[in-house]
Amino acid sequence: MSGVRAHISSHLPPWRAVLALGLLAAASVSCSRSSQDPAERRTLSLKPCRLEGLATQAQCGTYEVFEDRAARTGRKIPLRVVVVPALAAQPQPDPLVLLAGGPGQAASRSTQVLMAVERIRRKRDIVLVDQRGTGDSNPLNCKTDSPEEGLSARLEEGKAAEEVRKCREGWDADVRHYTTPVAMDDLDEVREALGYEKLNLWGVSYGTRAALVYMRQHPERVRTAILDGVAPMGLYLPLFAPRDAQQALDRLLANCEADAACAQAYPNLRPRTEALLTTLETTPARTQVAHPRTGVLEEVVLSRRAFLSQLFAQLYSPEMSSLVPLMLDRATQGDWSPFVALSVGLTENLGRTVSHGLYFAVVCAEDAPFYDEAALVRESQGTWFGPTMGREVLSVCADWPRGSLPQGYREPVVSSVPTLLLSGELDPVTPPAWAEEAKRTLSNSLHVVVPGVGHNTIGADCARTLMLDLLTQGSVEGLSSACGTNLTRPPFFTSFAGPVP
Repeated sequence: MSGVRAHISSHLPPWRAVLALGLLAAASVSCSRSSQDPAERRTLSLKPCRLEGLATQAQCGTYEVFEDRAARTGRKIPLRVVVVPALAAQPQPDPLVLLAGGPGQAASRSTQVLMAVERIRRKRDIVLVDQRGTGDSNPLNCKTDSPEEGLSARLEEGKAAEEVRKCREGWDADVRHYTTPVAMDDLDEVREALGYEKLNLWGVSYGTRAALVYMRQHPERVRTAILDGVAPMGLYLPLFAPRDAQQALDRLLANCEADAACAQAYPNLRPRTEALLTTLETTPARTQVAHPRTGVLEEVVLSRRAFLSQLFAQLYSPEMSSLVPLMLDRATQGDWSPFVALSVGLTENLGRTVSHGLYFAVVCAEDAPFYDEAALVRESQGTWFGPTMGREVLSVCADWPRGSLPQGYREPVVSSVPTLLLSGELDPVTPPAWAEEAKRTLSNSLHVVVPGVGHNTIGADCARTLMLDLLTQGSVEGLSSACGTNLTRPPFFTSFAGPVP
């Protein structure tokens, strides 16, 4: 998620998960604890450890798997495994497993979300396994910028893909074996080594694809599934991203026009922005701005491509997008400081949290083969964003060693596992329509749309309650289909002081 980087951040974004269960099941296992305790069946050695951002102690270990799972010979790779133990003395036997987003995010570095699901952790272990190619599981990392680079280089998209090509030569990895189906077989092997009979899956963004694949490959091992920001098998990265992002942007601008304070502060914002984009198409903006961290003035050149790439990323969070009208207004007047300030933090965070190599290993095998230039043009027609992101992916994937997929891999996943589908009303990359598509073949599922929320819903208390209820009863029966009916989009900033009181 740039062209590519911005798109990664969307399915990357950032990424969140955990688990829970209730008291009824605890009563049913207490009398026969020895036969139910996963720790007694565990063959993977775990040691006490600390995770950044997590106050309590965790248990960490490394589990080796064959890189080529089919051949079961040759190079082995380590998988980083973390268990955050339940608080109860007698926890439920099936943990909640976080499947992080991206593709490219590492589950063990998504610990900030654990604080949001403390009620779940009271009764269940939380399991974090870094997917092969991410985190500490033979990461396919690639530093696509450096601190010495100026702001122009940091904000311009396109070079990240070129750098990943160069990085590929230095990886001790055969990238053909870093696909989602392979990773989900890894996860099942880790499940067995940890002594768990069944799992509760929590997939976020791309992690929802991973969860669906696990549900298809190992259905007997899934007790429940939570899919937050649903990316079904019919969603190809980043083919539909321009269309979905444009819908979110159109809604944002319409909401601003309907808000008296926003409309008064930023009159005619849409036509002014369109005029700016027309200008940037042929004449990049040249300006001096202070670096957001150092305060040093720098000369910055901004193309239409760079501008739209960063705007795309700013739509993920409603809190951040509440600044977008102010940013657009200032940019149309030649003041690029708000745009740069919003963009630099996003760009730096992405470089620290996402494995670009894993992103391409997945997308080049699982997505790019299913669309072409004509499809990119068709799906981006009428959008501000255009086909740039998809073209960049096709360019990189043209010479990328491509992994093989199981027959029928892109067919919808059919499952009767109790599944909670969560969508943010304002999500620019996995809007509610994608969850509805997944729901058609998930016979035991409930789809809940959270108003006023963007990509991923964990920040809403009602979403966390739904997750807890699903895990407690092991069923979607009786769960509320309404969530956060009083939630709305955060108020727009009408100045740097904030929204109108």
